[in-house]
Amino acid sequence: MKTYSPKAKDIEREWHVIDAADKTLGKIATQVAKLLMGKHKPIYAPHIDTGDYVVVINAAKVRVTGKKAEQKIYYRHSGYPGGLKSRSYKELFGKDPGRVIELAVKGMLPHNSLGRAMYKKLKVYPGNEHPHQAQVSFRRPERSGGLRVTKSEEREILPKER
Repeated sequence: MKTYSPKAKDIEREWHVIDAADKTLGKIATQVAKLLMGKHKPIYAPHIDTGDYVVVINAAKVRVTGKKAEQKIYYRHSGYPGGLKSRSYKELFGKDPGRVIELAVKGMLPHNSLGRAMYKKLKVYPGNEHPHQAQVSFRRPERSGGLRVTKSEEREILPKER
């Protein structure tokens, strides 16, 4: 028997909405990274982007534990001598709360062109509203973590529930 390798035409992308309100940063980031990579699918392959689209809402309500709010520091470098810049979690969260989640997820994805393609499927919004309502239809109660389901899954679920 040969090993199955998924083709680009075999990949069906879904949309997931995750509510980050009152959840820890690390737990949200690991859940999002898993969905972006496609590790929750049976057709997962590490060399192909099989992941789904993920929308994170209420990013401004995410929390961190311990003293991370004061002690965690984000670094970036311009590439020039003396170009190292740093910013604390509290400063970055105050200016752009979505960026905190984006950076946490980006660090969990592969650091190559495949990881950059996965990262493009992440959408983070500080509030409850997002412009992707057309892709996401309704909440499925049996899924935990505030995930929502797309129209294609809705057609599969509804006949079973009746």
